[in-house]
Amino acid sequence: MSILVAAFAVKVFLVKKGEKEAFDRHEALVTEVTGCLEMADWNCAEKGVRALLAETPDDRNLQLHLAGILYEQERYEDCRAYVESLGYTSEDLKFLHEKSGALLKEMAELGIERSMHFRVEFEGNLSKIDVMEALAVLEVAYDSLCHLFDFRPENKMHLVLYRSSEYQGMGPRPEWVGAIFDGKLRIPVGMMQYRELYRPVLFHELTHAFIRAMTRSHVPFWVNEGIAQVVDASRTALPRPEGAAPTLDALTAPFVKESRSDNAERLYWYSQRMVERLLARNASFVYFRDFIQSMHKMGDEEALQKFYGVTAAQLLDEVR
Repeated sequence: MSILVAAFAVKVFLVKKGEKEAFDRHEALVTEVTGCLEMADWNCAEKGVRALLAETPDDRNLQLHLAGILYEQERYEDCRAYVESLGYTSEDLKFLHEKSGALLKEMAELGIERSMHFRVEFEGNLSKIDVMEALAVLEVAYDSLCHLFDFRPENKMHLVLYRSSEYQGMGPRPEWVGAIFDGKLRIPVGMMQYRELYRPVLFHELTHAFIRAMTRSHVPFWVNEGIAQVVDASRTALPRPEGAAPTLDALTAPFVKESRSDNAERLYWYSQRMVERLLARNASFVYFRDFIQSMHKMGDEEALQKFYGVTAAQLLDEVR
């Protein structure tokens, strides 16, 4: 009887050991995929997510991640085909499907010029001088930002010089919005006639592209817009706008949700001054880079406290 009990105990141990080994392998794979996503290593991330999907093929979170990875790799046809194969939809999947379709259309219809770090897509018979000027300014801005943040993006960046609203990016835009960054830098072509206008705008939008490349995660909009304005330096001398200071919630949400230009003006002014207060505590842009990169692990407020010893509410109070 004791031998049977011992044999059963050994069997249970082996089963439990096998389950633990499988669990450990799974956890190691999750950790690896998380690291790949944080580093924007899309080939590594795709391999890991597909391995996880082999374990749980109906996991909708993993399915969304795979669709997003295909999109980030600019495999737009593959992204659309994968989303269509799932047999259900969601807001996020719908966005990836529609955005991929819009980008495929742009690639088919727009003219293209390239430089070392950029691809410019442009609508119609745009002057070659305007296109090459945009590329030249972008390359100068690129080198400046690489030096400023001690960071060099892995992938080429894209600029769209558009005339028609269909190329200004997906989603409604308030009338006050001209240039925007939505994964591509989008600049109305008419702006290229005014050197004093388009140069800071290109620096501004390229800063957003660098922030995205450095973090691949959420950054509060006052941080994102504030640092972009500090870099482009076009609004530094503007006086305080009239009206009450915006709320912290308004400064954290996307500014394009604000339909009124006077309210948007206040959001931009206060965001710049709040970031300037951070830089007054530590002027290093490399330190600022480390700060924004820490946000996705620590949380926004925790990162502010660790790197600058202040909360967002305190910063807002300082500039009211």
